Amino acid sequence: MNSFFNDLSFSLNATIPIFLMMILGWLLTKFKIFDEPAAKKLSQFSFKILLPAMLFSDLSSADFTAIWDTKYVLFCLIVTVCSILIAALLSCLHRDKSERGEFIQASYRSSAAVLGIAFVNNIYGSSQMASLMIIGTVPLYNIMAVVILSLTSPQKDKHKSPKEIFLKTLKDVLTNPIIIGIAAGIIWSLLEIPQPVIMQKSVSYLSNMASPVSLIALGALFKIEDAKSKLRVSCFITSVKLVLFCLLFLPAAVYMGFEGEKLVAILVMLGSATTGSCFVMAKNMGHKGVITSCSVMITTLFSSLTLTLWLFILKSMQYV
Repeated sequence: MNSFFNDLSFSLNATIPIFLMMILGWLLTKFKIFDEPAAKKLSQFSFKILLPAMLFSDLSSADFTAIWDTKYVLFCLIVTVCSILIAALLSCLHRDKSERGEFIQASYRSSAAVLGIAFVNNIYGSSQMASLMIIGTVPLYNIMAVVILSLTSPQKDKHKSPKEIFLKTLKDVLTNPIIIGIAAGIIWSLLEIPQPVIMQKSVSYLSNMASPVSLIALGALFKIEDAKSKLRVSCFITSVKLVLFCLLFLPAAVYMGFEGEKLVAILVMLGSATTGSCFVMAKNMGHKGVITSCSVMITTLFSSLTLTLWLFILKSMQYV
């Protein structure tokens, strides 16, 4: 019995503080301390400055040759490819072809950067394994999102050539702040460049703000009323995002020998909420964005329960 409560306490201590920050963000908008434009600016600040700074801080100060795990990065990459293919097949069940691109993106694309870093950092005090997971997922997330949304956009330009689509995809990937932060951290670590104290402290200040500010911004942009439309398809996407992928691929991760920090990062990759950036990308590429926004809201709401449950199961089986 003591073991049960210890495992439950471990799981709740890892998940509840994260979602309390999201609730705080939601309350700040309810009490008019934040408005929507301010919340969006805060989210952009976190995505473009704070999260890259945190990733840079973790990787630039690490012995990268010691933490690199080719098998782990390849596993994350292959599982992401499989998740995209499964989401694409399931999207065929949705009658409205113009919404299938949104369906696919909302099903496979996790909050790997925000929740991955926050989750692993909250449990283990570092996010190096989350960074490796992001290397195997985020570039592919962005590449496939651009391709899928371009090909399925109701407003797509039929005259746009494959070369133009490829160049736009490449630009979006190379200018992604998360990718830039990871690349800069890896290069800094491999070249063993010393960090001046002023730079180290400045980056550390930004790094320490990354998780709480990101989560507050995510909560501030949450709108319960938006989840009422497209409820049925969004609930189906939620079951795929939070349950199906974990059922399929967590056993495979355990079989491959991943545990501890690595397994928690994989759990977040598979079973965290659909990232809010999906909505921005869908809207900017000619989609209505209703399915995407609803999926973000519902997966965010229920992931607090499912992530706690999955973490409790892994903890009780002594894998984390």
